[in-house]
Order: sequence, then structure tokens, then C-alpha cells
Amino acid sequence: MVTEADAGRLEFMDERLFTIQGRFRDAFGWDEVDDRASAVALVKAVEDVRIALWSRSMREATLASLRGRLARGQPTAVLGAAVEPVEVIRALAAGCSLVAADGGVGVIEELPESVAAVARQRLLLVVSDGDGGLDRLLTAAGRGVPFAVHAHGDNEQEWRTLLTAFADSASPPPLILTHQTSTTLRGADNPGGFTDGDRAACLLAALGCARADIRLLGFQSDVVGRWSGDTDGQIKLEKLKWMDEVLDILFKGR
Repeated sequence: MVTEADAGRLEFMDERLFTIQGRFRDAFGWDEVDDRASAVALVKAVEDVRIALWSRSMREATLASLRGRLARGQPTAVLGAAVEPVEVIRALAAGCSLVAADGGVGVIEELPESVAAVARQRLLLVVSDGDGGLDRLLTAAGRGVPFAVHAHGDNEQEWRTLLTAFADSASPPPLILTHQTSTTLRGADNPGGFTDGDRAACLLAALGCARADIRLLGFQSDVVGRWSGDTDGQIKLEKLKWMDEVLDILFKGR
């Protein structure tokens, strides 16, 4: 598995956050070869565009900037697929920064405008595999919010659509790239995890955010959240069981 010395950027986390990825691939009948092919294609696609902000050195700078902001010790709330405006309002009142799990970023547009302005200022990152609703993702990207774009075996069309829309916009957002394979991949990192939500929490921890400072908003495993991009409800509920297991490893093992 990727170590800090191998990747040079992410702190090595609990080995179980990586080994569980093989278990959920087996559970859903997926092949790691497909995960890796998508990840390799993602790195190539980003670097072939030749947007200066998307170069490997600038992606590393984006990651370093996030690490610096998270090192300040303030709480950070992850906006999950079932998040509601009242939860965000409370988190902002408690001084939280925000990280959105894919479509969960849409909740910001439902806040009263004065509160939404604060939320936009505190939004550090959107973690996305590309299925969270293109319009709401582009709204965040247009404000310069960094994106952690994720590759897995069956989302190549989604991340290509997202990258094309970003590249065609007036101001493409800063990027970091993530994958879910067991091997080292230059240009992308594996923070651990499975769904956008638990992967966001793993990424925060891997960037040095104290686990006690991570707040989870809208993380329900018994219902499909309204910000979820997955249209197959039964499969999504199965995925959420794995999300729970990842979060148990991340937080109960601390």
C-alpha cells in the first residue's frame, strides 16, 4: 500500500481503510484492474489538458495548501448526501470549515443568503466522483473551490464530463486526484474509503485534520440522501453499509 514515503504527500492511515477497498470490490463483483485503468486515464486526461493550475506541481501545491488550512485546528464539517440547511447553520455557528461530499455542496444554495455567503467562504473542498449533479458542482467550481476528483472502475464517463465542463469554464478550479487501488500511482493518491462521504473524511484525516475535529453532517445509512447521485436506491443502501464500516474504522479506532 502507498506509504507517506511513496506518495510524499498524504499521512499514512490505518491499513484497514485500504484493505476494505478490496473487500467491497469483491462484494460488488468489481475488478481492481478497472479501478486502476480509470485512475490512470484520469491522471492522463488532466495532464493532457495543459491547464497550468492542473499540472502535477500545482496539484501538489493545492494539497499542501489544504494541509496548511486544516492544521489550524478548527473543526471541519463534511456535508453528506442527507445534509439539511439547519445542520450547516449550526456547524457554521460552531466555527466549522466545510468540505462537501459531491452533491452535498448543493445545500449551500438553500441557506439564507447571508449564511450562504459565510458557507462559501468556509468551503475548503468538494470531493466528487462526478455524479453529484453537474450544475451544482459547476457553481462551486466557479467560485474557485478546489475539487478532489475520484476515479473508480465505472465512472470514467462522469469524470470526463466533469473535467470537460471545468476546462470549458472561465476559471477552472484547482484539482487533486484520488483513486482506490492498492498500488502507487503517480499523480493521484488513495486516502482510503469508498463513498464520497467517507472518502472525504479519510482525506481530511490523511491531510492531518485531527479526527476529533471532523464533524459528519447528513451521514445516514438507512435512507438514500436527497443529494445522492446514485439512482439505484437498493445498491446505494448496500454501499452505505460499507460507508458505516469505513467510518467505524476511522473514528472508533482512534
